[in-house]
Amino acid sequence: THILHAALRHELGDHVKQAGSMVAADRLRFDFTHFSQIDPEALERIEVFVNQRVRQNVPVTVEEMDMDHAMQSGATALFEEKYGDRVRVVALDTFSRELCGGTHTGRTGNIGLFKIFSESSVASGVRRIEAFTGNTALDHVQKTSRILQQLSPLVKDRPDHVVNRAHSTM
Repeated sequence: THILHAALRHELGDHVKQAGSMVAADRLRFDFTHFSQIDPEALERIEVFVNQRVRQNVPVTVEEMDMDHAMQSGATALFEEKYGDRVRVVALDTFSRELCGGTHTGRTGNIGLFKIFSESSVASGVRRIEAFTGNTALDHVQKTSRILQQLSPLVKDRPDHVVNRAHSTM
């Protein structure tokens, strides 16, 4: 979620703020403030950004410090949450430094593959991205590829032309 948050802010702007999340070993859900649907090209750039950072395999450092020191260090609060005098700052190289109390992997490379499978609205001004990670992400990509390979002979065209062929038959 930290890498995705950085990618969203990079692609969409500094107005993006986390509004909630769910993290599991094989998937995540990330709610954030944004005013409109994200177009497919931007989603692809966000996914590329995340996967590039994952492949950098940087260490995830967690440091406990007082709130003032955390803010002076450049850490950002993930969303409107009450924090105590002591906070945990999670840093990933130079691209993410946030307050967070959750559990984390030791290195970004442990995440494996990151694949967005859904982007939607959950409330006025709040969007949600759902993504698979690791082996579940690979399984999803392979399943999608198999479907495309199966469709190709049915429309009598190459897999990279299936969408155009389908449009031409409508």
